[in-house]
Amino acid sequence: MKKNTLILVLHILAFFHINSQTSSSFSSDSFRVTLPDIETNVYEKDSTANALIIYEYGKSWVSNSTYDLKTEQKRKIKILNKDGFGEATVEIYLYKKDNNAYEKVDKIVATTYNTENGTVVKSQLDKNNIYREKYNENFNLVKFTLPNVKEGSVITYSYTLTTPFMFKYRGWRFQDNIPTLYSEYKTSIPGNWLYNIKLVGSKNLTTNTSEVKKNCLQGSRGASASCSESVYAMKDIPAFIEEDYMTTEDNYLARVEYELKTFQGFDGTVKHYTKEWEDVDKEFKTDHSIGRQLLKSIKLEEILPSKIIGLTNSFEKAQSVYEHIQKNYTWNGKYRIFKDVSIKDLIKNKSGNISSINILLHNLLKESGYNVKPLLISTRQNGHATKIFPVISDFNYLVVYLTIDEKTYLLDATDKYLSFGEIPFKCLNQYGRLLDLSKKGKSEWFDISAKKSDIIYAADLHIDDNEKIVGTIQTKRSGYHAYRHRKAYFKNKTQYFEELENRAANAEISDYEVIKSSATGPIFRDKYNIEYENDETGDNIYLDPFFIKFFKENPFKLQERSYPIDFGYKDTYNYSLKFDLGEAYELVEKPESFATSLPNKTGRLLFSCNMVQNQISLNLRIEFKEDIYPPEYYPYLKEFMSKIVDIQNNSLILLKKK
Repeated sequence: MKKNTLILVLHILAFFHINSQTSSSFSSDSFRVTLPDIETNVYEKDSTANALIIYEYGKSWVSNSTYDLKTEQKRKIKILNKDGFGEATVEIYLYKKDNNAYEKVDKIVATTYNTENGTVVKSQLDKNNIYREKYNENFNLVKFTLPNVKEGSVITYSYTLTTPFMFKYRGWRFQDNIPTLYSEYKTSIPGNWLYNIKLVGSKNLTTNTSEVKKNCLQGSRGASASCSESVYAMKDIPAFIEEDYMTTEDNYLARVEYELKTFQGFDGTVKHYTKEWEDVDKEFKTDHSIGRQLLKSIKLEEILPSKIIGLTNSFEKAQSVYEHIQKNYTWNGKYRIFKDVSIKDLIKNKSGNISSINILLHNLLKESGYNVKPLLISTRQNGHATKIFPVISDFNYLVVYLTIDEKTYLLDATDKYLSFGEIPFKCLNQYGRLLDLSKKGKSEWFDISAKKSDIIYAADLHIDDNEKIVGTIQTKRSGYHAYRHRKAYFKNKTQYFEELENRAANAEISDYEVIKSSATGPIFRDKYNIEYENDETGDNIYLDPFFIKFFKENPFKLQERSYPIDFGYKDTYNYSLKFDLGEAYELVEKPESFATSLPNKTGRLLFSCNMVQNQISLNLRIEFKEDIYPPEYYPYLKEFMSKIVDIQNNSLILLKKK
């Protein structure tokens, strides 16, 4: 599911005016706190809200005296309960390039409003309680907490940001983790600066206007520029609540963002910031950190054993090259795909960042005669890369694209437990940019899709002479299910077994063994014996047939969800039980069979329980046939998952002695 993205390109003589609407219910007076603001203690549209943004306003413009970008921000928030007290702490992150170029904030005013005996009481923030500190090498932090905050308080604060960095024109978030009644952002952009502007998220603007104001910015020798003055606003914006099976919230939060494309000075000089992909491709081929490293030639005999070099089977050789890098070079935990990339240092130190390791793999495969290309990826927590225009900083990961006999493999040698053709789950973020470093090569978008992952549990049980339920359980996992288990097992076998015992709380496990599985094999199989503690009442036995539960609770709890359900990969779960009752017991009651599907056959749930020749046969199969479901599928997935949990938790089998 892609971002709902609207691109607006602004220029002094060209303005795109889209669907103009205005809001009459909010104005600059809305920042003033009223008695009804304080007395109202419930937000009817969201009874779960801990706080409510009643009004927020922003205005950005370029100073005529310094040419700095200034942004005024105001917020009025209602604190509904104690869990909303966190909204009274404000953190402002200020970007800095060096000691001479940095952002700053001033004119901080913050007030808390309460009522005491029917009278409005104001508590002003003391300027001595505004704290300024170094956050990291790129940011300073200004932080303050409003005083005397209680349940029912209304807080207001405002400040002005100043930045010399016009490439960082201030974006605006309309949506937050609490509901917002009204959010408005006014911008004034001189024609000297040309920006790509994108509206992110699925929410619609209620106000969207643009007009040209002439001579808004003065230059030297009588020069001047006109400005595009825009107003963007949204009303009744629900809180953004994170839930399982999603990528970063930055993919979905309603907001407007700016990317500087071109600057034209009053003296006629022009500087381009955002380029076309054709220009970026040329730069990659000459870039010292990544481009030249990708084009380096390597002597195979200096890196690879002669046994690998001499292999003739294409797939076997590629796999051996991959495993050699995977086993002999260690990821140092740093991404830095465009910085500090050095194959020479990697070979010397046996340790390096993402790019260094995977570029070495790329170059060895290329030197061995394979068709390989680097694939740039933005990870799931980094957000989707912009497709409309090149933003290289959007990417934070690099893997290797390999084709053998017209079959494609994506490779990442930085993880000791990935199997050949597998990339980390964090890289399953829909698409990447595939680079072609040949002389006339051009980059292109590449859709990332993972193979389906499976889990198979097979339980074979019976009642022994001591009337205990005993038997064996065998499992087979593939894809990311296999990856997680083999990583845990081969990393620490003792801890893995202890966690397995803890998960089987009502059973004793013995004779555990892993069958024909390796640290990087695509399949993980294991087997163990189990002794089950049944719930016995007189001559009756109540048996819970699910020793392993795929989903202990429904992960979908929201009333509605406005962003996609992103599993990352297609998934299948299988659970089968064969239970021999022998001659001593008979079946009294069993759960009813059930079947259902998701719309358009995008998922399926099958459950059956049958009795054949005094043997119970139970089967559960769950299929998710899509890796990403659009938001409109949410109520169906919620009901689907609820039924899965119900089947696993409430499918008791009742037996009694004959």
